[in-house]
Amino acid sequence: MMKNQVLSLDVFFKTTKVDIEKKIRSAITDKEILLILKSGKRLRPLLAHLSFKVCTGGKETPYQYQRALEGTVSIELAHTASLVHDDIIDKDKERRGKPAFYIKEGVPKALLNGHKMLAIGFNIALTHGEKIAKLYADTWAEILCGELKEVNFNAKDLKNNHSDELSTKSRIFNEYNKIINMKTASLFSSACKAGAIEAEASGEILDILADYGREIGLAYQLADDLVDLEKGEMIDSVVVPLLTKLENKKFDNGSLKMRTIKKKLAENQSKIKQLYIEEIARHVSRAKKLSKSDVIPPSPYKDLLYEAPTYVTNTMLIEINAEI
Repeated sequence: MMKNQVLSLDVFFKTTKVDIEKKIRSAITDKEILLILKSGKRLRPLLAHLSFKVCTGGKETPYQYQRALEGTVSIELAHTASLVHDDIIDKDKERRGKPAFYIKEGVPKALLNGHKMLAIGFNIALTHGEKIAKLYADTWAEILCGELKEVNFNAKDLKNNHSDELSTKSRIFNEYNKIINMKTASLFSSACKAGAIEAEASGEILDILADYGREIGLAYQLADDLVDLEKGEMIDSVVVPLLTKLENKKFDNGSLKMRTIKKKLAENQSKIKQLYIEEIARHVSRAKKLSKSDVIPPSPYKDLLYEAPTYVTNTMLIEINAEI
C-alpha cells in the first residue's frame, strides 16, 4: 500500500480508513450494529494500524496487512459499545449529530447491542491469539473501572480520604485525571500496543507505543471535555474538579446551584480554555517525544507517528475553532 511515494499523515489516514471500513463491512453482518458503527472517526483503529506499520516498516505481507485490519475492527467495536452505554448513563440524546441509539430503539435494545458488539469484538480478538485477547479483556476492565469512577464521582466522599501528601482539592483533580486515564486513554494505549503485537513486535517497543497511545488519549479526552464546556455542557466529573482547581478551594456536587456554576464558568472562560490547551499540549508533546524513541526503527511511518498526536487532537478541537 502506498509504495514508492512520499507519505503524508492525512493521505495515510484517509487510505487506511477506507480499508478499515471495508473490513468492518466484511467482518460484521449485523445490520443494526453496522448502523451504530456508521460515521465514526476510527481514530483508535487508525492509530493501531499506524503502530502496526511502524513496526513492520511497511514490509508486511498482504495477509498480515489484512489480519491487522481485522484486529482494528475489535478495537472499534469495544469503543463504540462504550459510547452506546455512555449515552444511556449520561442521558445524552444525540451522538454524532443524530439521535442516540437508545433514544431511537430504547434502553434495553441499546444495552444488549452494546454487549453484542463486545462479544463480537472479543471473538475477533481470540482468533488473533492470547496476547490480543488478554489485552482486549484487560482494557475493557480498565474502561469499566473508569466508567464506574465517573458514575460514583462525588467530592463529598473524598472528605474521608485522608492523605498527608495531597489536599482535598488536589485529590478531587486527581480523581478527574484517573477517570480520563482509565475511561479513554486506556483504549488509545491498547490500540497502539495491539497494532505492534499484530506486527509480531516484542519487548520495549510495546511499552513505548502503549505509553504513546495513552498520552494521545489523555490529550484527546481533555480536548473533548473542553469542547463540551465551550458548548455549555455540565458534567459533574469535569465541572467540580475544574472549579476546585480554578478557585483553589473545595467544591462538591451539591454545594453549588446550576446558575452559580454557569456564572463561575463564564467568568473564568478564557482561563479555562488556556488551562486546558496547556494541559493538552503537554500530553501531545509527551506523545511526540515518545514517537522519536530510538527503540522505534526509522521509517516514513515513524515520521507519521510524530505528526499523529497533533492531528488526532485537532480533530476534536476544530469543533471550537481551536488547535494545538
